[in-house]
Amino acid sequence: MPKLGEIIRAREFGITGGEGSRQLIWHACEICGKERWVVILRGKPRNNKCRNCDHRIGATNSNWKGGRYKTPQGYILVWLHPDDFFYTMVDFRGYVMEHRLVMAQKLGRCLQPWELVHHKGIRYPGIDNRSDNLEDNLELTIKGSHSREHSKGYRDGYKKGLTDGRLKQIKELRQKIALLESS
Repeated sequence: MPKLGEIIRAREFGITGGEGSRQLIWHACEICGKERWVVILRGKPRNNKCRNCDHRIGATNSNWKGGRYKTPQGYILVWLHPDDFFYTMVDFRGYVMEHRLVMAQKLGRCLQPWELVHHKGIRYPGIDNRSDNLEDNLELTIKGSHSREHSKGYRDGYKKGLTDGRLKQIKELRQKIALLESS
């Protein structure tokens, strides 16, 4: 049995080809203490943890940061354990958008893929705050009505602007007519 810190060439271990010139060190896992051969990179073992310790999921993983993070788009993602009731809603990495999870917990069931959760923006009107995931700021909708509601604001604003512009133009034309009639 090799001693901790013993270094050999990979070809002595039975590795051939270009990889045979690499150095290996007999190294112990920093978590469980399991001893194994590890490739040396820049004078240090490439992995300080064995495969089992490095591939743990959830809170048992040494890189665990709480299971929550914010996407570049502003949404909060939450990691769910495979035993969780709402696990059917997760993506391929085991994460679900927090606003969908909050709505599912409120309803007591998993959401279907075609069901959308809309941020109403009650607390911060005019600001698209996607991380405000309190129940009173969320509403369940489907794609068609969700799109209609989003575009309704644009349509209403366009109509108001169009009407305001016409009224202003009519007023200006009436002033010009009055000016021409008076002269």
